[in-house]
Amino acid sequence: MTSHDTEVYTVAPEMPAMFDGMKLAAVATILYIIVRCLNLKSPTAPPDLTYQDTALNRFLLKSCPLLTKEYIPPLLWGKSGHLQTALYGKLGRVSSPHPTGLRKYLPMQDGATATFDLFEPLADHQSGADITMVICPGIGNHSEKHYIRTFVDHSQRQGYRCAVLNHLGALPNIELTSPRMFTYGCTWEFAAMVGYIKKMYPQTQLIVVGFSLGGNIVCKFLGENRANQERVLCCVSVCQGYSALRAQETFLQWDQCRRFYNFLMADNMKKIILSHRGSLFGGGSPKMVDADLRRLYTATSLMQIDDNIMRKFHGYSSLKEYYEKESCVHYIHNVNVPLLLVNSADDPLVHGSLLTIPRTLAEKKENVIFALTLHGGHLGFFEGAVLFPQPLTWMDKVIVGYANTICQWEKQKPACQSQGQEKRQGKTP
Repeated sequence: MTSHDTEVYTVAPEMPAMFDGMKLAAVATILYIIVRCLNLKSPTAPPDLTYQDTALNRFLLKSCPLLTKEYIPPLLWGKSGHLQTALYGKLGRVSSPHPTGLRKYLPMQDGATATFDLFEPLADHQSGADITMVICPGIGNHSEKHYIRTFVDHSQRQGYRCAVLNHLGALPNIELTSPRMFTYGCTWEFAAMVGYIKKMYPQTQLIVVGFSLGGNIVCKFLGENRANQERVLCCVSVCQGYSALRAQETFLQWDQCRRFYNFLMADNMKKIILSHRGSLFGGGSPKMVDADLRRLYTATSLMQIDDNIMRKFHGYSSLKEYYEKESCVHYIHNVNVPLLLVNSADDPLVHGSLLTIPRTLAEKKENVIFALTLHGGHLGFFEGAVLFPQPLTWMDKVIVGYANTICQWEKQKPACQSQGQEKRQGKTP
């Protein structure tokens, strides 16, 4: 074999090596995209808390450790707000229980019929008191949704009675009895449910809980009238946007795929409205005409549906007026009971600019704590080791933990206030 032959054999492997390099580059690119999309390099951290230094808040942070410990989502996908939101939207929760309750029907003055489901506690509450969670679900949701069932079951086992509002028109097997359905900020049905609970259980105290749109409704309800806060121990709002008017422009942006989520939610609202077409657009409805129905079919955003349909249920003259009057941002400063506002920084539905509202409120009012988690998406907050999430979420546990701590504070409030006063006197020179 000549030296020339040797040179030929050493050059030949270079072509396959080049292709191997291209494969490695492709794999590296795919891995990079996966790491970026799943946000795998993002750290875990405790919630970012905004609050004033008061005796109650010190007690809360000491006695409710979930507010100060790291929230750790599932390793492989839990740091993606989109996947957390998608899993909540598609499955609700994993291994969801089936709590047994009684459905209540409440006639309203305008002919509508409000419904809610009532679940009795499965154990005694740790405080020994009679306490009822009054719960308002998210947009188009009701007591049969998996995330609501999971939360109710957990609360029952902790000794809470639960009353869950079914948004007017949301239950597929309940017909409307008037040409009206739920809107972004109408508190009539929630107020009727709370009034029923107060009347039927005169000894009970209330924990008010709202999810997403429900968070807007409960905060608006409490702030509309001081009497609405009577017998209320505290309120928890999770993943709401606070101001529909400010959120309007952000929902038309493609940032964080918000425009796509807008389309999906509009499509769901369209299905709910059309399922009650006979009640809403029939001869008995003076507010809706055939032109509104045609515009509904072509709507691709919540704003178009709100402008053509939803605002007319309450006679608002414009979309701007509807959003201004139905947003809790104009009422929440009147809430004086302990208030926990929870949002996630990677929530694809709630733009970061909206979070100045709860942050500013917590800076000004001593009864408010604003907790912003790094991860969690929109009503996700799943926990788990690597891949599979646990049935209970961080959200379920932190609401009940906060409520338990408030109940504990109410039981031993005089002693806590006395200790706080002694500490302040001890610091005085």
